[in-house]
Amino acid sequence: MQHARLRRRSEFAAVQGRGRWWSTPLLTLRALPNALTDSRFGLLVSKRVGGAVVRNRAKRRLREIVKTELVVPGWDMVLIARPRMARASFAEIQSAVRDLLRRGRLLEKGVATGVVDPGEQS
Repeated sequence: MQHARLRRRSEFAAVQGRGRWWSTPLLTLRALPNALTDSRFGLLVSKRVGGAVVRNRAKRRLREIVKTELVVPGWDMVLIARPRMARASFAEIQSAVRDLLRRGRLLEKGVATGVVDPGEQS
């Protein structure tokens, strides 16, 4: 399922300012209910995570994981990468995202997805 993306600074600011949050050593998730029928995701990967190549890889991995997760509709969510994410494997990042979605009760009840990192295939 393809999720819509948060794009405007005001959308990110609303989630950051008024949303609930959960955290792991790799990621922080902030979530705020919206009045829409879909859930929207935004990604924040700062320079503290690494250089441009590392940040872009982190964003690609997060987008791949997010587009395969079944999340409940009606939420705006921001995933914030923490510096340790630069050294994490795809499976560790996927596990952290699922953990955060579960803790926030944002994961729909359903079949677990088996995502494979395209960069880790042989």
